[in-house]
Amino acid sequence: MNSHHKVFIIGSGPAGLTAAIYSARANLSPVVFEGLQPGGQLTITTEVENFPGFENGIQGPELMEIMRKQAIRVGADCQFKEVTAVDFSKRPFTIKSYDEEYTADSVIISTGASAQLLGLESESKYMGNGVSACATCDGFFFKNLRVLVVGGGDTALEEANYLTRHASEVIIIHRRNEFRGSKIMVDRVKKNPKIKFMLSKVVKEVLGKEESGRKTMTGVLLQDTVTGAVEQLDADGLFIAIGHKPNTAIFKGVLDMDEKGYLVTKPGSSYTNVEGVFAAGDVADKTYRQAITAAGSGCMAAIDAERWLEAQE
Repeated sequence: MNSHHKVFIIGSGPAGLTAAIYSARANLSPVVFEGLQPGGQLTITTEVENFPGFENGIQGPELMEIMRKQAIRVGADCQFKEVTAVDFSKRPFTIKSYDEEYTADSVIISTGASAQLLGLESESKYMGNGVSACATCDGFFFKNLRVLVVGGGDTALEEANYLTRHASEVIIIHRRNEFRGSKIMVDRVKKNPKIKFMLSKVVKEVLGKEESGRKTMTGVLLQDTVTGAVEQLDADGLFIAIGHKPNTAIFKGVLDMDEKGYLVTKPGSSYTNVEGVFAAGDVADKTYRQAITAAGSGCMAAIDAERWLEAQE
């Protein structure tokens, strides 16, 4: 494998692979280092019905595999490697993967963001089979069903409100006895007749069944944070809404980021504060976090990188 590249893409979700497709078609021979979770968050999403072009929906992992094959077909080099360090202080930029070192004229960062989860083994077991970290992605599948939302900030309150469009009942579970969310959001959920509250409770276990090889969540075990009492609550869905963490640890002190660690880009572009380094997808987007917006920003980053490289020549 060559050690120098015109375009080096870090991360392989919809943003990174779209950037790879556009860069490859511009004859820039991009390389993609796919990281620890090739395909990004969509690989833990079962049904995707809101990505244009798939009339009957598509499985998340399948969608990412199609994108990867498309990127390779048009000339991208996709590698199952992880970037462990970068040096953007001089050009060409230096990228390290453990003891291997590479250089690049431009870099597109699309390392995404990871949903913060409860950390339960049973939560992982039923992820995509009743458990979700994205209401706008999966709420549609819970029409007229009872769902739970874990969290107490604006994200949880917004997700609960959104879910009432589909679910018959939404129960917000929060470990404290008051919410951290803004007053306007708290007032809004309290006025919504479909929303109920179980405060000072934490999810100890996700319950479910397995029939004919198919796993289905059936409820949760809740523990009272004051008395310690445990109770069972039946439900069809569990939405974890305790925040997202952008995967930007290796760029700390190198690139500008906000207080939560999201990369800051120049308005209307994918430019970071370092010339020749671009950001796309959830790593720089704390608002939308959808596959289609990530793909769109991957296109932007590839075009920005192509034009920037032309200007350097």
